[in-house]
Amino acid sequence: MNRIEGQIQERGYWGSKAEFLLAVAGNVVGLGNVWRFPYLCYKNGGGAFLIPYLVFVITCGVPLFLLETSMGQYTHEGVITCWRCLCPLAEGVGYAGLLMLLYSCTYYIIILAWALFYLFFSFSSQLPWASCDNIWNTDDCLNLAERNMTLNWTRLIHSTPAATEFWERRVLSLSGGIEEVGKINWEILLCLITMWIICYFSIWKGIKSTGKVVYFTATFPYVMLLVLLIRGLTLPGALQGVVFYLYPEPACLSDPQVWMEAGAQIFFSYSVCCGTLISLGSYNQYNNNCYRDCLWLCLLNSGTSLVAGFAVFSVLGFMATAQGVPIEEVAESGPGLAFIAYPQAVAMMPLPQLWAVCFFIMIILLGLDTQFVGMECIITSVMDMFPTVLRRAGRREMFILLLCLVCFLGQLIMVTEGGMYVFQLFDSYACNGACILLMSLLESLAMGWIFGAERMCDVIEDMTKSRPNYIFILCWKYLTPLVSLVSFVCFLVKHKPLTLNRWYVYPDWAYALGWLLSLSSVLLVPGWALGRLCAGKGSLKQRWRSLCSPDKNLPLNCKKQAKIQEKTFPTEVEDLVRSNTN
Repeated sequence: MNRIEGQIQERGYWGSKAEFLLAVAGNVVGLGNVWRFPYLCYKNGGGAFLIPYLVFVITCGVPLFLLETSMGQYTHEGVITCWRCLCPLAEGVGYAGLLMLLYSCTYYIIILAWALFYLFFSFSSQLPWASCDNIWNTDDCLNLAERNMTLNWTRLIHSTPAATEFWERRVLSLSGGIEEVGKINWEILLCLITMWIICYFSIWKGIKSTGKVVYFTATFPYVMLLVLLIRGLTLPGALQGVVFYLYPEPACLSDPQVWMEAGAQIFFSYSVCCGTLISLGSYNQYNNNCYRDCLWLCLLNSGTSLVAGFAVFSVLGFMATAQGVPIEEVAESGPGLAFIAYPQAVAMMPLPQLWAVCFFIMIILLGLDTQFVGMECIITSVMDMFPTVLRRAGRREMFILLLCLVCFLGQLIMVTEGGMYVFQLFDSYACNGACILLMSLLESLAMGWIFGAERMCDVIEDMTKSRPNYIFILCWKYLTPLVSLVSFVCFLVKHKPLTLNRWYVYPDWAYALGWLLSLSSVLLVPGWALGRLCAGKGSLKQRWRSLCSPDKNLPLNCKKQAKIQEKTFPTEVEDLVRSNTN
């Protein structure tokens, strides 16, 4: 797109292929690889869980990853204008993905604020979650890090570990329910402001700053993960933890829930259906080999999840051995792993401050990448919609500041005493499995059937000079929509109401609010399509054809150019002969 010199700034490209690879790796390799995949693996049949996991990788994960990255690279547009160019009827998919991404950015950074709070306390001479002598502790507090302590089952049931009390009473100051908002936790608020400042300056200059930041934020977590992996494998009880993590139980494969959780993990960890890959791919040069890049990035993502499981369960095995309890009693997922189980295990090691610092730095950097890349994709998409307004000197920085402030103000309720209940509501409904699965279904139908899977393969071949395997056409047209539809139906049938700490049940109005968050994004897809059909000109058939046709200004692939040349060359020769004759 041409820009007026001195007025409208160029959109730009990645400075190098490494910047693109690191940005995508930083986005897709996040907290879910560390605190969700290992737990799902042990819970759903150990090594046998890898079978449904790989099925979803092949039928949904890799095909959608390649599809979205190549869509962005082909159009050089953000998620909304990309869909507008390729399939105007499905432009609502772009709006829905962008809204889901906005929801995610609104609550995700809260996790980083919690991790930063823990990191500050990790430099204490005595870790505060390793003792029961603090003002927030109760009479039921149990210090599991205490040496030569004998535990009996009755005492364990009727007590609360020190790490749990630190998390619930010191960090969250947890109230009795979502109705009890309570006061703001000013320490967490300061941590949140700090994380927003870091996020702002990571993206304020666009890919020029983002491309440089990811050299550190995308690579250093692997250093921390390697350090924690080596330390975990050298602890007593580590082998039992690893065996527990991967011991196969084939009988679990008959449970539909196992397959549903494998699919949900793929959609979340591959960051598909929300537009981030489209926006990141849009900064590639047209001839970048996105086909090869996507295969390597998918392998990196799944490999990281598997290795992270060894790092996590080796430590959980050590903790279970030290306490003399089954590993099931200490295994946690999500925030429970990051802020209760792992800190508790760290407190039982020699040099606990060192390992706590390593762990929370890893958590912060893993999450920070996902956060600021998500913000960058929102900004890219909006700026591509209004380039003449926003792509001028100084306006990008002001727009980013405004977006950060809006997200920050929306988060204030999450740093109150009742904030955890709101956080879980966003986490479970705003970007839940049903939304992602429905988006996957609509996206694959639009690109596989309306734009055309064969045409998309021609586009990728034109860009990369290598044609994708035929399996991708089958996936985009048949397998991905079918698997997504079946998983979506199973998700709705098996859905259970959200609870917190296995005992708190949300009021009915909170569940209604949660489903409103879910529907607010997915209803944009049919709503936008119907709106465009009603507002268009001509007959219904003409409007339908217009909305199903890609933009005529898109780059022509080699085959179309060859056909045009074949048609025009004889005509040009005839005209030349006639002119010479005359």
